[in-house]
Amino acid sequence: MNTAAQLALMRLASPALPIGGFSYSQGLESAIEQQWVRDEATLVQWLRDCIALNMGRYELPLMHALFDACARDCDALTQSLHDEYLASRESAELHAETLQMGYSLLRLLSGLQEGEAVGTPVANARQMLASETPCALPLAWALAARHFGLDARQALTAFAWSWLENQVAAGIKAVPLGQQVGQRVFEALQPVLTGALDRAPSSPPQAWSSFAPGLAMASAWHETQYSRLFRS
Repeated sequence: MNTAAQLALMRLASPALPIGGFSYSQGLESAIEQQWVRDEATLVQWLRDCIALNMGRYELPLMHALFDACARDCDALTQSLHDEYLASRESAELHAETLQMGYSLLRLLSGLQEGEAVGTPVANARQMLASETPCALPLAWALAARHFGLDARQALTAFAWSWLENQVAAGIKAVPLGQQVGQRVFEALQPVLTGALDRAPSSPPQAWSSFAPGLAMASAWHETQYSRLFRS
């Protein structure tokens, strides 16, 4: 990667990206309430399982295919993959989360000045906002990656790191744990996430599976959890 691409990747993956990722835990807060996650070791195990059973087997392969389809102007395939991803959100909170973050990223893109010609990501974002077209976060991410000049693997790396960073931040706030623990969690999970990213491009659709009932139950329980810090 050249310097411009590296800066673009860091910009997209940055927690300063104003799409609200910090406000979601994706069921982790409920897992903490259930005492499934209660310390450093159980946080590592929870996130390792999320990568192995959900992110690595389903979300990352699907998103790589979606990012690649968007980059190649394969509109029908892009829309089909987007619809499949949105249908896979198993709880009301996960469904609302991806649409809210997708909308926020579209708003960010629509406010940029570069690439206003018809067919550019900025113009597409404005059109989707004007038509109130539902847009899950991965589709908005694909448009942003295209605008920033990132390929599918680079876009996927930015997405995966952003997800892990938000999850670790949620864990150290809600358990609670210290910042040093958070860094050790990153250290433990980096090779796991790297492996999932390496496998994603070659994973065929027939091998994709999002079967992770513990995650689905935690997310659903969070909808009625009495005391909450996060929106999911």
